[in-house]
Amino acid sequence: MVTLVKTRRFGDDRGWFSETYSEQALAKLGIDDRFVQDNQSFSAFAGTIRGLHFQRPPHAQAKLVRCTRGSIMDYAVDVRRGSPTYGKWVSALLSADNDSQLYVPVGFAHAFVTLEPDTEVAYKVTDVYAPDCDGGILWSDAAVGIDWPLPATGAVLSDKDKLLPTLAEFDSPFDYDGEPLGALED
Repeated sequence: MVTLVKTRRFGDDRGWFSETYSEQALAKLGIDDRFVQDNQSFSAFAGTIRGLHFQRPPHAQAKLVRCTRGSIMDYAVDVRRGSPTYGKWVSALLSADNDSQLYVPVGFAHAFVTLEPDTEVAYKVTDVYAPDCDGGILWSDAAVGIDWPLPATGAVLSDKDKLLPTLAEFDSPFDYDGEPLGALED
């Protein structure tokens, strides 16, 4: 299930240290995925939206997302056919200062919006990028209803993200696993 993962910082007069990935710690949260690739993005402008993205089977990806510089509002949208929470979403504030990560399992579209300029996001994925499996949902779809925290200048989007289908136009390849989307726990 979508899970907010909290890491701990250990600080002294030199700065701090944080263990950002631990297979054992994630297993205690019920996350036993094998991550095969690390990705990182840089967004120059506040209001940059990346998403709502996913990869279809056979290269579907779960993600473990963290913000390494700046801050983002991170989103996961349930796109599992037959789910009672289909089209519903949860969000979490991730920042370079709060040590939070968001685990987004297969069957959820993922997106984030940058809340400040010069923001960097790093994420682990459970399968390699496969362009033929790339997919997404339109960021502004009223049926999903995300109230994006955008600056007065509006959203900064890729051309690809402007052309994604709406939820109504989407034929989901993901099956409901019996666990509805729930609220994130702090």
